[in-house]
Amino acid sequence: MTLHPFLQRLEATAFASPYGHVTKVAAGLVESTGPAASLGALCEIECDCGDGRPARRIAAEIAAMDDRRVVLIPLEQDAPIQLGAKVVSRARQRLVPVGDAFAGRAIDALGRPIDGGREVCAIETSALDGDVPKPMDRADPSTVLRTGIRAIDGLLTLGVGQRVGVFAASGVGKTSLMEQLATQTEADRCILCLVGERGREVEALWRVLSARPDAQRFTLVAATSDESAALRVRSVQYALTLADYWRGQGEHVVLMVDSVTRMAMALREIGLAAGAPPTVRAYTPNVFAALPRIVERCGAIKNGGAITAIMTVLSETDDIDDPIVELMKSLLDGHIVLSRTLAEQGHFPAIDIPRSISRLSERLVSAAHGTAVRDVVAMLSAYEEARVMIESGVYKSGTNANVDRAIAARMTVAGFLRQNRTANVAFEETRNQLLRVTGSGASHG
Repeated sequence: MTLHPFLQRLEATAFASPYGHVTKVAAGLVESTGPAASLGALCEIECDCGDGRPARRIAAEIAAMDDRRVVLIPLEQDAPIQLGAKVVSRARQRLVPVGDAFAGRAIDALGRPIDGGREVCAIETSALDGDVPKPMDRADPSTVLRTGIRAIDGLLTLGVGQRVGVFAASGVGKTSLMEQLATQTEADRCILCLVGERGREVEALWRVLSARPDAQRFTLVAATSDESAALRVRSVQYALTLADYWRGQGEHVVLMVDSVTRMAMALREIGLAAGAPPTVRAYTPNVFAALPRIVERCGAIKNGGAITAIMTVLSETDDIDDPIVELMKSLLDGHIVLSRTLAEQGHFPAIDIPRSISRLSERLVSAAHGTAVRDVVAMLSAYEEARVMIESGVYKSGTNANVDRAIAARMTVAGFLRQNRTANVAFEETRNQLLRVTGSGASHG
């Protein structure tokens, strides 16, 4: 049974506010003697502005605590916090506004509008760190997610409710691919979360989305690179909470996070400030605890709602020592790897098909479609293995039948995989083109 929104707010209200006082102020970190509150709770630090002006209230999040102190991370950069300032617990629960009022809006990590529009007036609230769906409440993705991108729909077919990562270094077309996925993917809602991006990129993306006839389908949550680590983490949590709300209404939501790596860096910053021990590449244990929870909150559930997650991960080529890359590959249902070599050749989208995978593809497509996928992957892999010999003129036709076939089909396959940034290809057309590329005919299988 769901409580009335008024009762939810009443339950979350702290009528007697516990408090403490600031004992230490450092860069991005505040220590105090209280208040008694839970990890992650929001507090307010009352800062004396002087000159008889009212005290300024600085929001801060509890990052760690022990029997002697509370460690807080201010949500504002360079906040004028003094020793002895009063620290008050703001609420017993981390509730945030949710609802249809956020449709077609761009907000920050605290739910405040950044699109120049009026304040968002939402009646309902939801927990920022909501529950992960129970295993038996989940639904196995059985419906194809239509993206309109041939390389994905044809060779890396995704399902509604799947969690997939886009692994890419800088400058290989990641932003363009994410924008195309956002505008072309079929879904009731699309939530885009930009973490640690430049303000210019936030504005440019929102200008494109807000000008579309279906602008009400989009919600943008952003925390730019100049904002505090706590706000950068909170932006992802808020975007996920909005997606969770709409999934609970039976809707299909596409949640796009750019990027998980910058969220991990923000978590590391918080962890180190709180005194957590560094591990591989100085990442702290809270990073490896938070990321699985973010991924597991997504997916399809049996009431008909689904969150399809598309998360970018910053990845340099062949960097197998990056713990975030390896962790996300193990958590997600598939990964799309972008290639700098293809990007430099003007090939868009620059997807490295042999190194990419959709773990659900086989169960979503027909037998003929699956066979065609394996044929194309085999041809691309065979060509890559013999690339040096082919391009140096050493390879002789007839030496290897698989390589001969890969050479003969190379231009046809490349033409299938290359696509204009504004082209939206129907799934059925993509499938039939793929079957023709592999010589399987146009049968639907």
